[in-house]
Amino acid sequence: METAEKVLEAIKKVGEPVNAGKIAEITGFDRKEVDKAFNKLKASGSIVSPVRCFWVAK
Repeated sequence: METAEKVLEAIKKVGEPVNAGKIAEITGFDRKEVDKAFNKLKASGSIVSPVRCFWVAK
């Protein structure tokens, strides 16, 4: 499974707006990997930001 897919799963599991730092803690990925995954997910429209710097699955 790709990093972005694992990050998206983690966002869905949390169930509330979450930032990249929290996802890095949950998944064990490096923060830079999480940021890259967030960029990919934002570009595909899989995640949206209801509050600045916090994200939820669409």
